[in-house]
Amino acid sequence: MRRTFVIAEAGVNHNGNIRIAEKMIDVAAEAGADAVKFQTFKAEHLVSRSAPKAEYQKKTTGRNETQHEMLKRLELSPAAHRQLISRCREKGIMFLSTPFDEKGVDLLNSFGLKIFKIPSGEVTNLPYLRKIGALKKNVIISTGMCNMAEIKDALEILIKAGTKKKDITVLHANTEYPTPAEDVNLRAMLTIKERLMVKVGYSDHTLGIEIPIAAAALGATVIEKHFTLDRDMEGPDHKASLEPNELKAMVKAVRNIDKALGDGIKRPSPSEIKNRPIARKSIVAARDIKKGDVFTEENLTAKRPGTGISPMRWDRVIGKKAKRDFRKDEAIEI
Repeated sequence: MRRTFVIAEAGVNHNGNIRIAEKMIDVAAEAGADAVKFQTFKAEHLVSRSAPKAEYQKKTTGRNETQHEMLKRLELSPAAHRQLISRCREKGIMFLSTPFDEKGVDLLNSFGLKIFKIPSGEVTNLPYLRKIGALKKNVIISTGMCNMAEIKDALEILIKAGTKKKDITVLHANTEYPTPAEDVNLRAMLTIKERLMVKVGYSDHTLGIEIPIAAAALGATVIEKHFTLDRDMEGPDHKASLEPNELKAMVKAVRNIDKALGDGIKRPSPSEIKNRPIARKSIVAARDIKKGDVFTEENLTAKRPGTGISPMRWDRVIGKKAKRDFRKDEAIEI
């Protein structure tokens, strides 16, 4: 059975509070996610001091604060990273974090991370891509705001730097928080898979859980979804995030999709074999038949149960003679 890799995206929904971050790890583990992911950055390395916020950030955190000021409050120190990694080990869930600059890549690599997640905003950052590619680790890359040419260029940089194509998963994404359903364009995930011949997944920023479930049904190998302890908390991403019970419901649904997709071979399942004789039919006498009578279209019919001769052998039975008497509805023999 194929198992979808589910990333519970904590992001910056810890609000810079290590206790909230630890609680989020507990929630993600309880929900059954495979990994919980944070974000690794220093505000001074990421944005200029005058950089404006995205419109959705202005709505959720106020318009007077700069993006630099907002991000400064949401940084996680190296010590905090170590503490969260330890908590993940305790809870049996993988720790992941998205680095937003090259120093962040170095920090996470020093912690021994086996998977590196590239955010949508860094897809066009050649030095950054080259640095991650040279690590020769597993890479997951989000592609919000991208066209196919940009994704192709990023893949080429990663591969040329040393990462094997088979170790790269490309996530279709949309960077609007929350993403309107009409802007999701989920079929683009399949286009990426077909044209670029890579593993694909989906990073979701819609409200609710329907779209990531649909992505799993379409064959996403990775599903990433933001979550929060409480959507009413102050911060840029809480409003577009799942609360704990919703995260648990999404993971459960994705796991059921994994089971339902199966191996693609059409054959009776173990659970339905017993229904064959009940639901299928046998050739039976349409009326009483005497020994020596010829079986005809008029004196035979097909009825349940399917414990006798299959109606698929109808043409081989017609014209033969009855070897004994048959009562109406009795399964015939030849």
